Amino acid sequence: EVQLQASGGGLVQAGGSLRLSCVASGFDYADYTIGWFRQAPGKGREGVACLTSSDGKEYFADSVKGRFTISSGNAKNTWYLQMNSLTPEDTAQYYCASARYTNSWCLAGYGYGMDYWGRGTQVTVSS
Repeated sequence: EVQLQASGGGLVQAGGSLRLSCVASGFDYADYTIGWFRQAPGKGREGVACLTSSDGKEYFADSVKGRFTISSGNAKNTWYLQMNSLTPEDTAQYYCASARYTNSWCLAGYGYGMDYWGRGTQVTVSS
């Protein structure tokens, strides 16, 4: 059974940084997609960042470009979302998700076709 666990959220002041981690168990695919999504109260889900293993393509929402990075960790099945220069508009529940293939939807900012979703981690940015 594949399980994803996101962690690293918390309360931070505007301008601060957080690094979210996503650890997957039971997920062993050479070709995969990792995505980070967020949902703020009263808003729909938003694709934040995406990374494909096959070709290293990345996607970032316009609102986070230049501030967020997505990466693979040294430990197997661990990925990170580094978030810098946080603003109150970044406040949301953040989720990581994975697909067992190169998911072009993720590269376009959508969560369609992601096979597995983890529980979210809350990020709150105070002004």
